[in-house]
Amino acid sequence: MLSVRKAEERGLASFGWLNSRHTFSFGHYYDPQHMGFGPLRVINEDRVAPDRGFDPHGHRDMEIISYVIDGTLEHRDSMGNGSVIRPGDVQRMSAGTGVRHSEYNASDSDPVHFLQIWILPERDGLEPGYEQVTFSSAKRRGRLCLVGSRNARENSVAIHQDVDLYAALLDAGDRLSHRFGDDRLGWVQMVRGSARLNDQLVHAGDGVAVPAGTSLTLSGVEDAELLLFDMDAEKGSHGR
Repeated sequence: MLSVRKAEERGLASFGWLNSRHTFSFGHYYDPQHMGFGPLRVINEDRVAPDRGFDPHGHRDMEIISYVIDGTLEHRDSMGNGSVIRPGDVQRMSAGTGVRHSEYNASDSDPVHFLQIWILPERDGLEPGYEQVTFSSAKRRGRLCLVGSRNARENSVAIHQDVDLYAALLDAGDRLSHRFGDDRLGWVQMVRGSARLNDQLVHAGDGVAVPAGTSLTLSGVEDAELLLFDMDAEKGSHGR
């Protein structure tokens, strides 16, 4: 049975310049029932005011993925990388043994709206790394486009964990299917619009936990955007 984490049930952090909704426990938001799912540890939906952002701060032993929905996000890190992330871009930063980075709204007039995703790596102590790939709307429209994977196949970003990450844009009436193996968990994060997952209607901001072995049909109800995670069921949220 699918389990829906409704958008309005998520944790909330609001600081004027930042409005953030937390699917799983994060920062001052603690919910022992939602500590992660499989190797997924964080899905934060952030809205950052123009010309504001996160000052340099450190991470380690985490795979961090940024997915911009609207606007532009400027990234800088202690590895010497600097980039602007736009809708259609997928950025992966492996924090590994330790890295510092900053994230700012690259616009002085428009807000930026993005997802930040944390995935537990397959092991601690990896060498820090960075990657950014653009996936056009055409590649994502009406299909599950692989945007992240353990072996970087199909030109996806490399995730140091047994996770396949797909992105899709669905027009109303579009139908896709995906089967999770008997040893694979799923999570679907609705980015915008509405869709039906099997018989379950879901909307922007909703997250859906999918049990191992499930055959899933995704149907666009109104123009929708979503991310689908296909993950090793044995990689628990508190282990590698």
